[in-house]
Amino acid sequence: MTSALIAIASLLGLLILGVPMVAALLVAVALNFYLGGQWGMMLPQTMVSGVSQFTLLALPLFVLAGVIMNAGGISGRLFEFARALVGWMRGGLAQVNVLTSMFFGGMIGSSTADLAGSSSILIPAMKREGYPGDVAAAVSASSCGIGPLIPPSSPMILYSAITGTSLGALFLAGLIPGILLGLTFMVLVMFLAWRRGWRRHGSLSGWDILRSGRRASLAFGMPAIIVGGLAFGVFTPSEAGAFAVVYAILVSVFAYRTLHLRELYRVFVVGLQLTGELLIIVSLSFALGASLSSAHVPQILASVIDVLTIGDGMFARLLVLVILAVLAGMFLDPLIPVLVPVILPTLLFYDADLLHFGVLMVMSVVIGQLTPPLAIALIITGRIAGVDQMRIFVTNLPFLLTLVAFTLVLMAFPGIATWLPSITQ
Repeated sequence: MTSALIAIASLLGLLILGVPMVAALLVAVALNFYLGGQWGMMLPQTMVSGVSQFTLLALPLFVLAGVIMNAGGISGRLFEFARALVGWMRGGLAQVNVLTSMFFGGMIGSSTADLAGSSSILIPAMKREGYPGDVAAAVSASSCGIGPLIPPSSPMILYSAITGTSLGALFLAGLIPGILLGLTFMVLVMFLAWRRGWRRHGSLSGWDILRSGRRASLAFGMPAIIVGGLAFGVFTPSEAGAFAVVYAILVSVFAYRTLHLRELYRVFVVGLQLTGELLIIVSLSFALGASLSSAHVPQILASVIDVLTIGDGMFARLLVLVILAVLAGMFLDPLIPVLVPVILPTLLFYDADLLHFGVLMVMSVVIGQLTPPLAIALIITGRIAGVDQMRIFVTNLPFLLTLVAFTLVLMAFPGIATWLPSITQ
């Protein structure tokens, strides 16, 4: 147990000091194996075993599809369509920001990719229309949290690989919460626009909606076919990832002609780099989880949760676990491959619904990305907007509190997440 505590403390300490996640994880895992007296060859064996799962095959495919769509300039077309749909409302560009994240995040499946692809367009546009930089950054940072819920979703691929939960079911479980969260943010923007006097952006035009919708129509083909194929059992998630790559190339290179064939090499290199970094973290996380399990950390964690939990209800236990995930997410990015292997035995001990908890785990990731000290979403948007991170955090509080309330609702009503998978599987 002492070795496990030293490993966890070293991991958090190195991350606070700014050491990259890969290096911090490697030190923590090696320390735990060495101090625990475990055979040295178990480390590479556990790492290879962790990344050898078939479910993880979908991860590099969807990452590559997202990189291709991003390089192909899809975000600009989606922005124009969203502006035609909701730009006429009060606080129009803030509404466009949320709606674009719903569109774009559902294609890329990663909140940081959403930020990279859409915020570089949306934040300058909002500032040109008179929105303060902290407001533009806060709306962008929070709305990007919708993406990991709407399939395809990289966090859910990682969660599926670790827990063995059906990836297709996880994709479907996040769809309704993702749409509801987007609509909730749009209602919040309407309220803030009324309170703060944010103006409209343009007027409602059926012709603009038709024109921009036609320009962006092919971009919506990928998520529509993926969700439909999974719902009706046409293909597996890994097959869907392969289809997404081919579709992204056809749309970006041959239909829109915004990406040349000679540029695909550079895109593939970026996709390979992102996948390699993520899979190294995943393999080390599997090793850390295995070593902590052998040190009986999950059993101790379950005992601590029992002490902190008021009553015997599942809601109270889930609340403690989600609070733990949010606190960990304030320091860890990515969170799921590091934390889930540790708490999975506790979830199984409590007979928790792993499908439901998967959606709650993604919500914890989103909240953690918006909460200092790490707050990766605030860092990215702050750099684009040229605004201090803590100033954005204060401006973002209404959105952050809405995320917390939405998570509590999902916790209390698991059917919001589990209903769609139950009728399609």
